[in-house]
Amino acid sequence: MPAAYSNDLREKALAAVDRGDPKSHVSRALSISRNTLDLWLKRREVTGSAVPIRHYHRGPEPKIKDLDAFRAFAQAHGHLTQQQMAERWAEAITNRTIGKALKRIGFTRKKRPMATENATRLNAETF
Repeated sequence: MPAAYSNDLREKALAAVDRGDPKSHVSRALSISRNTLDLWLKRREVTGSAVPIRHYHRGPEPKIKDLDAFRAFAQAHGHLTQQQMAERWAEAITNRTIGKALKRIGFTRKKRPMATENATRLNAETF
């Protein structure tokens, strides 16, 4: 995602428009688009300031919102597969949703009883 323009540049542009300079001249002089200048003016009109919005969440909201309750659920049902955990969760969710939530809380499980390095070494010795 591109970085936001600085507050100093925003203030300069809005001050120039307030002085009566044409928007097209201001946008050309400061190398910003006319639409950007219009958006800053609109934001200042609505909120009183043209500062950028920070720390907003992009994308859809996670389906499992209460991570503390999910952490307790994972501790109790950690021996099950993700599909079985999804079937036992209170709401209808998929095993992929369970996997994402497990990753967010840092819950890991060992997948193999034997390390892969030993298995490949044993296979190499047989040839």
